[in-house]
Amino acid sequence: MAASSSSSLRIPAPTRHPAAGARPLRLPFHSVSVRPRRSPVSASASASPQQAPGPGDGDRANGRTGVPVPLPFSRDAAIALPRPLTSADLMGEASGEGLKVAYQGCPGAYSEAAAKKAYPSCETVPCEYFETAFQAVENWVADRAVLPLENSLGGSIHRNYDLLLRHRLHIVGEVRLAVRHCLLANRGVKIENLRSAMSHPQALAQCEQTLTKLGIEHREAVDDTAGAAKHIAEQNLQDTAAVASSLAAQLYGLDILAENIQDDADNVTRFMMLAREPIIPRTDKPFKTSIVFSLEEGPGQLFKALAVFALRKINLTKMESRPHKKRPLRVADDNSTPLKHFDYLFYVDFEASMADPNAQNALSNLKQEFATFLRVLGSYPTDVTEA
Repeated sequence: MAASSSSSLRIPAPTRHPAAGARPLRLPFHSVSVRPRRSPVSASASASPQQAPGPGDGDRANGRTGVPVPLPFSRDAAIALPRPLTSADLMGEASGEGLKVAYQGCPGAYSEAAAKKAYPSCETVPCEYFETAFQAVENWVADRAVLPLENSLGGSIHRNYDLLLRHRLHIVGEVRLAVRHCLLANRGVKIENLRSAMSHPQALAQCEQTLTKLGIEHREAVDDTAGAAKHIAEQNLQDTAAVASSLAAQLYGLDILAENIQDDADNVTRFMMLAREPIIPRTDKPFKTSIVFSLEEGPGQLFKALAVFALRKINLTKMESRPHKKRPLRVADDNSTPLKHFDYLFYVDFEASMADPNAQNALSNLKQEFATFLRVLGSYPTDVTEA
Protein backbone atom coordinates (compact mmCIF):
# COMPACT_ATOMS: atom_id res chain seq x y z
CA MET A 1 0.00 0.00 0.00
CA ALA A 2 1.30 3.40 -0.86
CA ALA A 3 1.91 5.89 1.94
CA SER A 4 -0.35 8.93 1.80
CA SER A 5 0.76 12.41 2.82
CA SER A 6 0.59 13.51 6.42
CA SER A 7 -2.21 15.99 5.62
CA SER A 8 -4.43 13.18 4.38
CA LEU A 9 -4.08 10.90 7.41
CA ARG A 10 -6.69 11.08 10.14
CA ILE A 11 -5.62 9.40 13.36
CA PRO A 12 -8.43 8.56 15.80
CA ALA A 13 -8.24 9.64 19.42
CA PRO A 14 -6.15 7.23 21.52
CA THR A 15 -7.92 4.64 23.62
CA ARG A 16 -7.03 3.46 27.09
CA HIS A 17 -6.16 -0.14 26.33
CA PRO A 18 -7.28 -2.72 23.78
CA ALA A 19 -9.45 -5.51 25.07
CA ALA A 20 -7.53 -8.34 26.64
CA GLY A 21 -8.96 -10.76 24.13
CA ALA A 22 -8.26 -8.54 21.12
CA ARG A 23 -6.45 -10.17 18.22
CA PRO A 24 -3.49 -8.42 16.60
CA LEU A 25 -4.76 -5.90 14.07
CA ARG A 26 -4.63 -6.88 10.41
CA LEU A 27 -7.07 -4.40 8.90
CA PRO A 28 -6.27 -2.95 5.43
CA PHE A 29 -5.50 0.74 5.35
CA HIS A 30 -7.58 3.13 3.24
CA SER A 31 -6.22 6.61 2.69
CA VAL A 32 -8.63 9.52 3.12
CA SER A 33 -7.94 12.56 0.99
CA VAL A 34 -9.13 16.03 1.99
CA ARG A 35 -10.03 18.28 -0.92
CA PRO A 36 -10.69 21.98 -0.15
CA ARG A 37 -13.97 23.34 -1.49
CA ARG A 38 -13.82 26.18 -3.93
CA SER A 39 -15.31 29.49 -2.94
CA PRO A 40 -18.73 29.98 -4.62
CA VAL A 41 -19.00 32.86 -7.08
CA SER A 42 -22.38 34.45 -7.66
CA ALA A 43 -23.98 34.46 -11.10
CA SER A 44 -24.34 38.23 -11.08
CA ALA A 45 -20.66 38.70 -10.42
CA SER A 46 -19.65 36.37 -13.22
CA ALA A 47 -22.04 38.04 -15.68
CA SER A 48 -21.15 41.64 -14.84
CA PRO A 49 -19.85 43.56 -17.92
CA GLN A 50 -17.53 45.64 -15.75
CA GLN A 51 -15.55 42.60 -14.46
CA ALA A 52 -12.98 40.57 -16.36
CA PRO A 53 -10.43 37.96 -15.35
CA GLY A 54 -7.47 39.49 -13.58
CA PRO A 55 -3.80 38.98 -14.46
CA GLY A 56 -3.26 36.32 -11.72
CA ASP A 57 -5.06 33.16 -10.63
CA GLY A 58 -7.61 33.82 -7.90
CA ASP A 59 -7.79 37.57 -8.67
CA ARG A 60 -10.46 39.68 -10.35
CA ALA A 61 -9.93 43.10 -11.92
CA ASN A 62 -11.99 46.26 -11.45
CA GLY A 63 -13.35 47.26 -14.87
CA ARG A 64 -12.78 50.97 -14.33
CA THR A 65 -9.31 50.99 -12.79
CA GLY A 66 -7.83 47.65 -13.87
CA VAL A 67 -6.48 47.14 -10.33
CA PRO A 68 -6.54 43.44 -9.22
CA VAL A 69 -8.90 42.84 -6.29
CA PRO A 70 -8.59 39.59 -4.25
CA LEU A 71 -11.53 37.17 -4.18
CA PRO A 72 -13.79 37.25 -1.11
CA PHE A 73 -12.53 35.34 1.96
CA SER A 74 -13.67 31.71 2.05
CA ARG A 75 -13.96 29.96 5.43
CA ASP A 76 -13.83 26.53 3.76
CA ALA A 77 -10.57 27.34 1.98
CA ALA A 78 -9.06 28.70 5.20
CA ILE A 79 -9.91 25.52 7.10
CA ALA A 80 -8.08 23.45 4.47
CA LEU A 81 -4.84 25.42 4.90
CA PRO A 82 -2.10 23.75 7.00
CA ARG A 83 -1.90 24.91 10.61
CA PRO A 84 1.44 26.27 11.86
CA LEU A 85 3.34 23.86 14.15
CA THR A 86 3.23 24.83 17.81
CA SER A 87 5.24 23.87 20.88
CA ALA A 88 2.20 21.91 22.09
CA ASP A 89 2.50 19.70 19.01
CA LEU A 90 6.11 18.91 19.89
CA MET A 91 5.11 18.06 23.46
CA GLY A 92 2.41 15.75 22.11
CA GLU A 93 4.98 13.99 19.92
CA ALA A 94 7.16 13.30 22.95
CA SER A 95 4.27 11.86 24.97
CA GLY A 96 2.79 10.01 22.01
CA GLU A 97 -0.55 11.80 22.21
CA GLY A 98 -2.47 10.98 19.05
CA LEU A 99 0.10 8.43 17.88
CA LYS A 100 -0.61 4.80 17.03
CA VAL A 101 2.35 2.64 18.05
CA ALA A 102 2.75 -0.93 16.76
CA TYR A 103 4.34 -3.72 18.79
CA GLN A 104 4.66 -7.49 18.38
CA GLY A 105 2.51 -9.67 20.57
CA CYS A 106 -0.79 -9.68 22.45
CA PRO A 107 -1.98 -7.11 25.00
CA GLY A 108 0.10 -7.52 28.15
CA ALA A 109 3.36 -8.23 26.28
CA TYR A 110 6.60 -6.60 27.43
CA SER A 111 6.77 -4.85 24.06
CA GLU A 112 3.51 -3.07 24.87
CA ALA A 113 4.99 -1.91 28.18
CA ALA A 114 8.01 -0.60 26.27
CA ALA A 115 5.73 1.22 23.80
CA LYS A 116 3.91 2.86 26.71
CA LYS A 117 7.22 3.87 28.29
CA ALA A 118 8.41 5.39 25.02
CA TYR A 119 5.08 7.11 24.23
CA PRO A 120 2.99 7.27 27.44
CA SER A 121 -0.16 8.69 25.81
CA CYS A 122 -0.13 6.57 22.64
CA GLU A 123 -2.66 4.08 21.32
CA THR A 124 -0.94 0.70 21.08
CA VAL A 125 -1.50 -1.60 18.07
CA PRO A 126 -0.72 -5.32 18.65
CA CYS A 127 0.82 -7.13 15.67
CA GLU A 128 1.16 -10.85 15.07
CA TYR A 129 4.78 -10.79 13.85
CA PHE A 130 7.77 -8.45 13.92
CA GLU A 131 7.49 -7.87 10.18
CA THR A 132 3.81 -6.98 10.56
CA ALA A 133 4.83 -4.11 12.83
CA PHE A 134 7.34 -2.88 10.23
CA GLN A 135 4.66 -3.05 7.54
CA ALA A 136 2.11 -1.28 9.74
CA VAL A 137 4.34 1.78 9.93
CA GLU A 138 5.34 1.68 6.26
CA ASN A 139 1.69 1.49 5.18
CA TRP A 140 0.50 4.26 7.56
CA VAL A 141 -1.60 1.88 9.67
CA ALA A 142 0.61 2.97 12.61
CA ASP A 143 2.82 5.99 13.18
CA ARG A 144 5.61 4.29 15.12
CA ALA A 145 6.81 0.80 16.05
CA VAL A 146 8.60 -0.26 19.23
CA LEU A 147 10.45 -3.56 18.82
CA PRO A 148 13.12 -5.41 20.86
CA LEU A 149 16.70 -5.34 19.63
CA GLU A 150 18.72 -7.02 22.39
CA ASN A 151 18.45 -8.44 25.90
CA SER A 152 21.11 -8.42 28.62
CA LEU A 153 20.68 -12.19 29.17
CA GLY A 154 19.40 -13.63 25.89
CA GLY A 155 21.45 -11.48 23.53
CA SER A 156 20.36 -9.99 20.20
CA ILE A 157 17.02 -10.51 18.45
CA HIS A 158 18.52 -11.38 15.07
CA ARG A 159 15.22 -11.33 13.24
CA ASN A 160 14.86 -7.59 13.82
CA TYR A 161 18.41 -6.90 12.62
CA ASP A 162 17.52 -8.59 9.34
CA LEU A 163 14.24 -6.66 9.08
CA LEU A 164 16.04 -3.35 9.64
CA LEU A 165 17.94 -3.93 6.42
CA ARG A 166 14.95 -5.24 4.48
CA HIS A 167 12.71 -2.28 5.30
CA ARG A 168 13.31 1.48 4.99
CA LEU A 169 12.23 2.62 8.44
CA HIS A 170 14.49 4.79 10.62
CA ILE A 171 15.49 4.33 14.25
CA VAL A 172 14.33 7.51 16.03
CA GLY A 173 14.91 6.47 19.63
CA GLU A 174 15.63 3.69 22.10
CA VAL A 175 14.02 2.63 25.35
CA ARG A 176 15.31 0.18 27.98
CA LEU A 177 12.85 -1.90 29.98
CA ALA A 178 13.57 -4.00 33.06
CA VAL A 179 11.99 -7.43 32.51
CA ARG A 180 10.45 -9.07 35.58
CA HIS A 181 9.20 -12.54 34.67
CA CYS A 182 6.42 -14.24 36.62
CA LEU A 183 5.19 -17.84 36.61
CA LEU A 184 1.45 -17.77 35.78
CA ALA A 185 -1.13 -20.56 35.95
CA ASN A 186 -4.88 -21.03 36.16
CA ARG A 187 -6.68 -20.64 39.48
CA GLY A 188 -6.09 -23.52 41.87
CA VAL A 189 -3.00 -24.90 40.06
CA LYS A 190 0.06 -25.45 42.28
CA ILE A 191 3.72 -25.49 41.25
CA GLU A 192 3.95 -29.22 42.01
CA ASN A 193 1.19 -29.84 39.43
CA LEU A 194 3.21 -28.25 36.61
CA ARG A 195 5.01 -30.31 33.99
CA SER A 196 5.57 -27.68 31.28
CA ALA A 197 6.37 -23.98 30.87
CA MET A 198 5.22 -21.98 27.86
CA SER A 199 6.60 -18.64 26.66
CA HIS A 200 8.72 -16.82 24.10
CA PRO A 201 12.10 -18.56 23.50
CA GLN A 202 13.98 -15.58 24.95
CA ALA A 203 11.89 -15.63 28.13
CA LEU A 204 12.38 -19.38 28.55
CA ALA A 205 16.15 -18.95 28.13
CA GLN A 206 16.20 -16.16 30.71
CA CYS A 207 14.48 -18.40 33.30
CA GLU A 208 16.15 -21.73 32.44
CA GLN A 209 17.84 -22.38 35.79
CA THR A 210 14.86 -21.28 37.91
CA LEU A 211 12.42 -23.46 35.97
CA THR A 212 14.72 -26.47 36.40
CA LYS A 213 14.96 -25.87 40.15
CA LEU A 214 11.15 -25.75 40.34
CA GLY A 215 11.01 -29.18 38.68
CA ILE A 216 9.51 -27.94 35.42
CA GLU A 217 11.47 -29.83 32.78
CA HIS A 218 9.45 -29.42 29.59
CA ARG A 219 9.56 -26.14 27.59
CA GLU A 220 7.14 -25.00 24.91
CA ALA A 221 8.09 -21.98 22.78
CA VAL A 222 5.43 -19.62 21.35
CA ASP A 223 5.47 -16.24 19.63
CA ASP A 224 5.21 -14.01 22.71
CA THR A 225 4.89 -14.09 26.48
CA ALA A 226 1.39 -12.62 26.72
CA GLY A 227 0.22 -15.00 23.99
CA ALA A 228 1.29 -17.90 26.20
CA ALA A 229 -0.73 -16.55 29.12
CA LYS A 230 -3.75 -16.04 26.87
CA HIS A 231 -3.52 -19.60 25.48
CA ILE A 232 -3.27 -21.18 28.94
CA ALA A 233 -6.30 -19.21 30.15
CA GLU A 234 -8.41 -19.99 27.07
CA GLN A 235 -7.57 -23.71 27.11
CA ASN A 236 -7.80 -23.94 30.93
CA LEU A 237 -4.55 -25.93 31.04
CA GLN A 238 -3.86 -27.49 34.45
CA ASP A 239 -0.30 -28.77 33.98
CA THR A 240 1.25 -25.86 32.08
CA ALA A 241 2.39 -22.43 33.27
CA ALA A 242 3.25 -19.28 31.35
CA VAL A 243 6.36 -17.17 31.80
CA ALA A 244 4.98 -13.66 31.38
CA SER A 245 4.38 -10.30 33.07
CA SER A 246 2.20 -9.52 36.07
CA LEU A 247 0.04 -7.39 33.73
CA ALA A 248 -0.66 -10.50 31.63
CA ALA A 249 -1.87 -12.26 34.79
CA GLN A 250 -4.36 -9.44 35.43
CA LEU A 251 -5.58 -9.32 31.84
CA TYR A 252 -6.17 -13.06 31.48
CA GLY A 253 -7.25 -13.93 35.03
CA LEU A 254 -4.27 -16.10 36.02
CA ASP A 255 -2.61 -16.65 39.39
CA ILE A 256 1.00 -15.59 39.98
CA LEU A 257 2.77 -18.64 41.42
CA ALA A 258 6.24 -17.05 41.54
CA GLU A 259 7.69 -13.59 40.81
CA ASN A 260 11.07 -12.46 39.47
CA ILE A 261 11.97 -15.94 38.21
CA GLN A 262 14.62 -14.68 35.75
CA ASP A 263 18.06 -16.19 36.40
CA ASP A 264 19.71 -12.77 36.64
CA ALA A 265 18.17 -9.84 38.51
CA ASP A 266 19.61 -7.40 35.97
CA ASN A 267 17.41 -8.47 33.08
CA VAL A 268 16.98 -5.52 30.70
CA THR A 269 15.70 -5.44 27.12
CA ARG A 270 16.62 -2.63 24.75
CA PHE A 271 13.89 -1.63 22.32
CA MET A 272 14.17 0.51 19.20
CA MET A 273 11.61 3.13 18.19
CA LEU A 274 10.95 3.16 14.44
CA ALA A 275 9.38 5.80 12.17
CA ARG A 276 8.94 6.50 8.48
CA GLU A 277 11.14 9.62 8.63
CA PRO A 278 14.39 10.22 10.57
CA ILE A 279 14.60 12.85 13.28
CA ILE A 280 16.90 15.86 13.08
CA PRO A 281 20.10 14.96 15.01
CA ARG A 282 21.32 17.32 17.72
CA THR A 283 24.51 17.89 19.68
CA ASP A 284 23.06 19.36 22.89
CA LYS A 285 22.22 15.95 24.39
CA PRO A 286 23.70 12.41 24.27
CA PHE A 287 23.04 10.76 20.92
CA LYS A 288 23.68 7.32 19.51
CA THR A 289 24.02 6.38 15.82
CA SER A 290 23.38 2.93 14.32
CA ILE A 291 24.91 1.86 11.01
CA VAL A 292 25.35 -1.30 8.90
CA PHE A 293 28.18 -1.89 6.43
CA SER A 294 30.07 -4.58 4.54
CA LEU A 295 33.78 -4.88 3.69
CA GLU A 296 36.06 -6.41 1.13
CA GLU A 297 37.65 -9.72 2.06
CA GLY A 298 41.22 -9.52 3.35
CA PRO A 299 43.47 -9.47 6.43
CA GLY A 300 42.91 -6.49 8.71
CA GLN A 301 39.94 -5.05 6.82
CA LEU A 302 37.70 -4.95 9.88
CA PHE A 303 40.53 -3.55 12.03
CA LYS A 304 41.11 -0.76 9.52
CA ALA A 305 37.40 0.00 9.26
CA LEU A 306 36.98 0.33 13.02
CA ALA A 307 40.07 2.52 13.23
CA VAL A 308 38.12 5.39 11.63
CA PHE A 309 36.20 5.62 14.92
CA ALA A 310 39.12 5.00 17.27
CA LEU A 311 41.28 7.69 15.66
CA ARG A 312 38.50 10.20 16.26
CA LYS A 313 37.86 8.98 19.83
CA ILE A 314 34.32 7.80 19.02
CA ASN A 315 33.18 5.07 21.40
CA LEU A 316 31.52 1.95 19.95
CA THR A 317 28.77 0.51 22.17
CA LYS A 318 27.74 -2.52 20.12
CA MET A 319 28.88 -4.60 17.17
CA GLU A 320 26.93 -7.44 15.54
CA SER A 321 27.82 -9.46 12.45
CA ARG A 322 25.22 -11.20 10.30
CA PRO A 323 25.67 -13.20 7.07
CA HIS A 324 24.78 -11.18 3.99
CA LYS A 325 21.63 -12.94 2.78
CA LYS A 326 21.80 -11.48 -0.73
CA ARG A 327 25.45 -12.58 -1.06
CA PRO A 328 25.78 -15.47 1.40
CA LEU A 329 29.06 -16.87 0.02
CA ARG A 330 32.21 -15.35 -1.39
CA VAL A 331 34.67 -17.39 -3.49
CA ALA A 332 38.38 -16.75 -2.87
CA ASP A 333 40.72 -18.17 -5.51
CA ASP A 334 44.41 -18.06 -4.60
CA ASN A 335 45.58 -20.29 -7.49
CA SER A 336 44.69 -23.36 -5.46
CA THR A 337 41.37 -24.92 -4.54
CA PRO A 338 38.67 -22.17 -4.50
CA LEU A 339 37.47 -21.46 -0.96
CA LYS A 340 33.99 -20.30 -0.04
CA HIS A 341 33.63 -17.80 2.79
CA PHE A 342 30.59 -16.22 4.37
CA ASP A 343 30.04 -12.59 3.34
CA TYR A 344 29.13 -10.56 6.41
CA LEU A 345 27.25 -7.40 7.30
CA PHE A 346 28.42 -5.50 10.39
CA TYR A 347 25.91 -3.66 12.57
CA VAL A 348 27.57 -1.01 14.75
CA ASP A 349 26.27 1.47 17.36
CA PHE A 350 28.48 4.39 18.37
CA GLU A 351 28.13 7.29 20.79
CA ALA A 352 27.90 10.35 18.54
CA SER A 353 25.30 12.35 16.69
CA MET A 354 25.21 12.66 12.91
CA ALA A 355 25.15 16.41 13.54
CA ASP A 356 28.71 16.10 14.89
CA PRO A 357 31.32 16.80 12.15
CA ASN A 358 33.58 14.22 13.80
CA ALA A 359 30.99 11.47 13.17
CA GLN A 360 30.38 12.71 9.64
CA ASN A 361 34.10 12.54 8.86
CA ALA A 362 34.36 9.03 10.32
CA LEU A 363 31.55 7.70 8.13
CA SER A 364 32.91 9.52 5.09
CA ASN A 365 36.30 7.90 5.68
CA LEU A 366 34.66 4.47 6.17
CA LYS A 367 32.62 4.78 2.98
CA GLN A 368 35.40 6.08 0.73
CA GLU A 369 38.24 3.85 1.92
CA PHE A 370 36.85 0.55 3.20
CA ALA A 371 33.10 -0.12 2.97
CA THR A 372 31.53 -1.77 -0.06
CA PHE A 373 28.11 -0.90 1.41
CA LEU A 374 27.10 1.57 4.14
CA ARG A 375 23.71 2.64 5.49
CA VAL A 376 22.80 4.81 8.47
CA LEU A 377 19.90 3.14 10.30
CA GLY A 378 19.29 6.10 12.59
CA SER A 379 20.78 8.81 14.80
CA TYR A 380 18.72 9.22 17.96
CA PRO A 381 18.83 10.28 21.64
CA THR A 382 20.40 7.81 24.07
CA ASP A 383 18.03 6.45 26.71
CA VAL A 384 19.49 7.64 30.01
CA THR A 385 16.43 6.88 32.15
CA GLU A 386 16.08 4.09 34.68
CA ALA A 387 15.20 0.76 33.08
